[in-house]
Formats: sequence, structure tokens, C-alpha cells
Amino acid sequence: MMQISQIEVGEPVTLFVLLKDVQSRTARNGNPYLNITFSDQTGEISGNLWDVTPIQIDEFQPGRVVYLQGLGDQYQGQAQVNIQGLRLATNDEPADPNLYVQRVDLTDQELREALRPFFAAIKVDEFRIIVTDLMNHYGDQFFQYPAAKVNHHALVGGLAFHTLSILRLAQAVAEQYSGINRSLLYAGAMLHDLGKVIELSGPVATQYTIAGSLLGHISIVDGEIVQACQRKYLDAESEPVILLRHVILAHHGLLEYGSPVRPQLIEAEILHRLDELDASIVEINQALKNVEIDDYSERVFSLENRRFFKDELQRDFKDSE
Repeated sequence: MMQISQIEVGEPVTLFVLLKDVQSRTARNGNPYLNITFSDQTGEISGNLWDVTPIQIDEFQPGRVVYLQGLGDQYQGQAQVNIQGLRLATNDEPADPNLYVQRVDLTDQELREALRPFFAAIKVDEFRIIVTDLMNHYGDQFFQYPAAKVNHHALVGGLAFHTLSILRLAQAVAEQYSGINRSLLYAGAMLHDLGKVIELSGPVATQYTIAGSLLGHISIVDGEIVQACQRKYLDAESEPVILLRHVILAHHGLLEYGSPVRPQLIEAEILHRLDELDASIVEINQALKNVEIDDYSERVFSLENRRFFKDELQRDFKDSE
């Protein structure tokens, strides 16, 4: 059976895919249509289903598996599919949504084992107590949820994998530079995106929850830290807890990117920069994944709509590792 990564411009498309996202819109002629993002374990592609009926709007909901027919297409440098036929998969067809979800390379257990040394390195009691409490509450979701609806680490286990990546980068930074509180940096890194288990609906056909849309994961996790303090009889206004809350509240760096404050601690600045670095590298690698040597990727919207070049040296370097 065909997969999304095999779709070529102008070539026929016939495959089972997951409805990852569905947006109901109105065309210029006043008729309703659906802008759909399809996904499988090899990638994602979007397309428009024009002149939809109320029944189709009701049927084609995120999280359902469909049989898609059409033609490979491209619009403004982005791969698309020109939809010619779309129906729900039947019970005797591959209709399990989990068959079409991308996962990180590490298992749940491997992620847990890799995170343990960083938890052990948190020496400040308040930080360790808060991290332990929140991981006990949300650990199952933490190791299953994606780190985003789209863009970087939008995979099953992506939240834990993104957190592990930042912790490894943070360790390297702390070894290179003096004056860094590792306990504060590691605790902030472990908790900075934990609010996404409330902000997002889950690992399959991920959507924003009402709380996620209205509050955002940064303010959500700050509230969770306060509740953890109440459960563990810690003072949420004590200096160690305020420092931890600041590191997390500032990790998007700018007010216009969702942080209510800008970084004013070195650990907050480091977390902000590493968060951006990890996300950018993953998005660039994802964009280059199926690009031929000496060609450009599709435009990466989150990186100022830039295209990235895949050169011969990149292949030679990987082959020599």
C-alpha cells in the first residue's frame, strides 16, 4: 500500500491515512469546504475537499481513518494532494488510528531510563519534590504525548524526547560554562513543556483543548507547580520556587511568543535558547528527510518560510560516521 512519503506531483494517490486535522472553511463562492491534514507513519500532507455536504462535515472528523484517492500536487512550495475521492475506512480495512501515528525512535522505557540521571542531579529539595509530584501525576501522558500539534516533535513520545534532548544540551552547556545552577536548569527543562499534557488532546489527531487554547501550556504548568506546592506543603512564593517558576514562564523568550516575562536568570536564558535550538534542528532535519542531494526542502513556515539546501557533503559526512 502506498504511503504519504511516496506521493509525487502529478502521480495518482490511493492510500489509507489518518485525518490528523480538519478545518471547516468557506470558499469565495460561499460554498463550504474542508482543509484537511492527512498523516501516516511516514509524514503528512494537506488537501482541500471542496463543496462538502453536512454529512461529510460530520463524518470527516480528526482521528478517523479514511481511504484517499487523488493526485499529488504542490502549492506555494508545499506538497499537497488534489482530492478526488474520500471515504471512511470500514471495519474490515486498516482502520486503527494508531497504525498511522509517527513515533519517536526510543521506547517509553528507554526514555524513562535516559531521564533518570538528570532527575538524580537535581539537588535542591524544592525542585526535586515538585518534579517528583508532577511526574507522578502526569508521567503516563508525559511519555506518550507529542511536544506540539504540528512542527517539531509532533510524534508519540515527542514531549519526553524533546525534554531529554534539551536536558542533554543543558548538560553540555553547564559543563562548558561556570555560574550555572544545574538543579534549577534541569528542573526547569523537565517541567517547561509539561503543561502540554493539558494543552493538547493526546497523541492521535492532536488538537488544542479549551484550556490549551485559552491558557496555554506555560501558564498551565505554572499553575500546576503552585498546586504541587500546596500538596507538598511548600511555599509557592519562596525564592527557590519563584526561580523555578520564572525559568519556565520565560522559556519562550519574548512576550509575543507567549512568555509573560522575558528571561532574567542565566538558567532561563539557557532554557529559552536550547528550546529554540532543539526545535529548529528537528524541523530542518524533518524538512530535509526526503529531499534529494543538491536540492532544496519545502519552505519551513516556522523558520521564516526559509528553504534548506541538502548538499553532497551532508551525505558524505553521515556515511563516514
